[in-house]
Amino acid sequence: MILAAIQFTNILDFVIVMPLAPSLKADLGIDSKQFGWFVASYGFASFVGTVFAARLLDRFGRKRALLTLYFGFALSTLYCGVAPNFTAIITARAAAGLFGGVLGAAVMAVVGDVFADARRGTAMGVIMSSFAIASIAGVPLGLMLAERWNTQAPFTILALLSMVVWAMAAFFLPQLKDHIVKDRRSPSMMELIFVPSHLKAFVFTTALVFGSFMVVPFLADAMVANAGMQKENVKYIYMAAGLATFVSTIIIGRLSDRYSKRLMYSVIAGIAVVMSIVVTNLPEVSLASALLACTGFMVFTSGRMVPGQALITGCALPAVRGGFLSLNTAVQSAAMGAASVLSGSLISNDASGKLVGYSTVGLIAAGCALLSIILANQLKAVDSTPVAVPPRVPGEIAVEGDAIL
Repeated sequence: MILAAIQFTNILDFVIVMPLAPSLKADLGIDSKQFGWFVASYGFASFVGTVFAARLLDRFGRKRALLTLYFGFALSTLYCGVAPNFTAIITARAAAGLFGGVLGAAVMAVVGDVFADARRGTAMGVIMSSFAIASIAGVPLGLMLAERWNTQAPFTILALLSMVVWAMAAFFLPQLKDHIVKDRRSPSMMELIFVPSHLKAFVFTTALVFGSFMVVPFLADAMVANAGMQKENVKYIYMAAGLATFVSTIIIGRLSDRYSKRLMYSVIAGIAVVMSIVVTNLPEVSLASALLACTGFMVFTSGRMVPGQALITGCALPAVRGGFLSLNTAVQSAAMGAASVLSGSLISNDASGKLVGYSTVGLIAAGCALLSIILANQLKAVDSTPVAVPPRVPGEIAVEGDAIL
C-alpha cells in the first residue's frame, strides 16, 4: 500500500496539470502551443533524469533510492505551488519531472523484484489503480482547491501529503537489497540499450505513449471548448472515469495473469483506438454523454497500461531491472514530451474558441495504438521468478539470449 501511495502522489502531480488546462491558460496568459510545452517540460526533464539514473539505480537498495527520489519530488512539487511566474513554474515542473520519472521507475523495479511474472499483472493492477484514485479523489479535490484559491494551491497540498507518505515509507519499507550483485560492474548505457528484449520494449513504449498522450493533455480543454462543458464540471469527468478505472485496472490485472498479457493488451488497446477517435471528434453534447465518452476512453487507455507495463517489466532480469526501467521511463518521458509538443502544434483555437485539429490528433493516436498491438506480441518475459541473478565472474557482463545476465 505504501508503494501505491507513492505512485498515487507521483501520478497526481502529473495528471492534475491536464484538467487545470483551461484555468492555467487563462491565469498564465498562454496559448495551446505554450501549454503543450508546459506539459512537455515535465516529460523532457524526466527523460534527462532517467537516463542519468539508468546506471546508478541498481547500485543502491530500493528503499534508499525511493526515499531520496521521493524527497526531491516533494520539494519540487512544493516549488510548483509557490512559483511566482510562468518561467518559475515551468522550471518547477521540470524539476518535478526530473525526480518523478525516476521515482516511477524505482517503484516498478520493486514490483518486478518482489512479484514473479505469473503474479505481476495483479500487482501492476493494484499499483496502476493509483491513477484511478488520483482521478476519483485527487483531481476533483485539486480542481476545487484551484477554484477556491488559485491554480497553484493543489501542488502545495500535494507536496505536504507527499511528506507524510515519505515518513511512512521511511518507517515501514524494508531495505530490499537482494537485486544487488557484489563484485560486478554495472552494465554500460550501450549494454543496457542494445539488448534485443530491451530494444523491443523501448519501441513498444514509444508507440504506447503516442497512442494516448497525443489526446490526454487537451482532453479537458476539448470538453470545455468543443463539447460545451462548463469548466466547473470538468472534475466530474475525472471522478466518473476514476471510479470506473479503479475497478477495471484491478480486474484487468487479474485477467492478465489468468489468461495472457498479450491477449488482454490487444483487446483493450483495440477498444482504446475506437474511444480515441470518439473523444477527439465529440461535438456539443450533454454532460452525461461527455462523461460516458471520457470514462470509456480513460478506462481502456489506462487499462492497457496494466498488461503493457507487466510485459515491459518482464523484459529484464532483476540485476539490471532498475537500470532498464529507468531507461524505459526515459523513453516514455521523451515520447510524452514529443507527443505533447506535436499535438499542441496541430491544435489551435478558432474565432469562437473551439479547438481545431483535435480530430487529426485522434487519428494519429489511433494509428500509434494499433502499431503498439503488433509490437506487444513481440515482447516476451526473460524471467519468471523474483529472485536475484547469481553472481558471475567479477567484472563480467554477459548477454545470453535476449537478456543481460
